[in-house]
Amino acid sequence: MSALGSGSWTQRLLLGALGLGGFLVAWQLATWGNGITDVPGPRLTFQGLVELATAGVLWKNIVASVFRVAWGFCLAAAVGIPLGMWMGWSRHGTLLLNPLIQTLRPISPIAWIPFAVVIFGGSDFYLRGRILFDASDSSAIFLIFLASFFPIVTATTSAVQSIEQKYLRSAANFGVRGVQLLRRVILPAALPQILTGLRLALGIAWVVIVAAEMLGVTSGLGFQVNDSRNNLRMDYVAAAMVVIGLVGLGLDLAMSSLESQALARRGMSRR
Repeated sequence: MSALGSGSWTQRLLLGALGLGGFLVAWQLATWGNGITDVPGPRLTFQGLVELATAGVLWKNIVASVFRVAWGFCLAAAVGIPLGMWMGWSRHGTLLLNPLIQTLRPISPIAWIPFAVVIFGGSDFYLRGRILFDASDSSAIFLIFLASFFPIVTATTSAVQSIEQKYLRSAANFGVRGVQLLRRVILPAALPQILTGLRLALGIAWVVIVAAEMLGVTSGLGFQVNDSRNNLRMDYVAAAMVVIGLVGLGLDLAMSSLESQALARRGMSRR
């Protein structure tokens, strides 16, 4: 049994609390005597967090950031998964698109900010006459789409290409072809790697949204960090950073839970 798997939940909780407590003590000692315009300690950070939450600003910014990430991530999955499955299944699809994707993939989404502002700076999006998101949201959603798309399409392509040929030959022997082959063989076999790609893409998207919101928007956690820095409220900056970490942890846990449930429904489990 590994060290990670040994021990009771109480021991794990105590060790985790000990590590967190040690970090907080070291942080407080390193920032002793600092004010709100310096690097704040845990006490000032917590006070700033309470002030932002009480004013209602914190909740508004969390909702704005999650909203943008959700739209960009879902659009990237809607495009990236089908495209990746086609590239993984079709040799011509790989030859046609893989060079382009692998050339664009290393470009940081942050480098696209000037183009995002130019392309979407004046574009509001509507559905049935009702606005879905405004121009500032459009730019951030575009950046999240780019940040999420490449990990998703790459993971999906690799997952389909990694399917063992024996499964495909067995399906062919039973006359399973076309949509049935996709639904009953290819997708279940590729699912674990696709879900890993989705989880990785969501983490990247959450990192990128903070940078994307530092320019051209008036809401979101990235905006909160930038605005607080400009006003020399470093306690608010640290408070926003803590919230970014906690929300990111929550998103990862939610994605991990969905991954486990999706695998369980197909009789699979994580290794």
